Formats: sequence, C-alpha cells, structure tokens
Amino acid sequence: MQSNRSATFLTAKLFMNPKPVVLRSDDTIAEAAQQILNKQRRSLPVVDEDGGFQGMLTANCLLYLCLPSAVTMSGGLDSVPYVKNSLEEVAERLKRHLDEPVTRCLKTENVAVVHPETPIVETLLTLYRAKANLPVVDEKTHKLVGMISYFGVGRTIMEAVNAKPGQA
Repeated sequence: MQSNRSATFLTAKLFMNPKPVVLRSDDTIAEAAQQILNKQRRSLPVVDEDGGFQGMLTANCLLYLCLPSAVTMSGGLDSVPYVKNSLEEVAERLKRHLDEPVTRCLKTENVAVVHPETPIVETLLTLYRAKANLPVVDEKTHKLVGMISYFGVGRTIMEAVNAKPGQA
C-alpha cells in the first residue's frame, strides 16, 4: 500500500451536510411526519432550543404509532395475520399521536454519531455499521453541526473517482 506523506488526513467534515433538515424537541409528531415525507428521509435529527443534539426521530417510529396496541404493548403479540384493518383505522391510530411532541418517538439509545474531526475511514465504518444517516455532533458542546448521508458520501467519493488527475 502506497502512502503519500504530504496527503491531508481527511475527516467527517468532508462528507458532512452543515445545514441538515432538523426537528426541534418541541415540534409535534404531525410536523415530524410532514418533514419526513416532504424530505423523503428515513430519520431526522432532533435538537433542543440551543441546537443540542437530542436524538433521532425515525420513520419506523411513525409506523409503530400506526400499529394496534395488542402489538405495541409490553408483552404484545409478535404476529397478527388475523387482524384486518381499513386504512382509516390505521390512520386513526396515528391521528391520536399527531399533537404529541417528537420526544414521544425520540431514539436516544444506540444512536451512532461522529464528530467533525472523526477520521474519514472511521466515519465510513460508522456509517456502514449504523446503516443509517449519521449525526455529526460537536464533542465539546454536544450541538448538532451536520449530518452525513449515504448519498452525500457516495456523491463525494464518485466525484473523486471521476476527477481528472490533479483535481481530486
């Protein structure tokens, strides 16, 4: 493996979108659902009033809110092939939660994050293992400073693949 001693060591900042779509911790489930659908995202970061990273709201949680309580309650059913619902019934279950704050659905545990100075290969490995977009969080302030997506990484890498020598 060749090494270029003058090469700059790259960090997560290379892939980071510094102006991501975010939700505020006092936003409602309705606002979150609208953002997820409008922006076609599987998850969105949630920040407090100071920009501090709180966690991620996922589309999976919105689906959870559409499920019957027989499935979602502690010790609930694992399978319900016999339950037949109309679209209206499923929608009604979600409607019950639309005015609740996003913190009702906030994923805070096992959320993979990177920091702006995380080395590039560590960033790629974290993205690969997380199988989800990565929040970039300032290590000292815990503020969200950006997001890293598969598409952003892919775009950046493909630009380097397609660059003429000396341009990358």
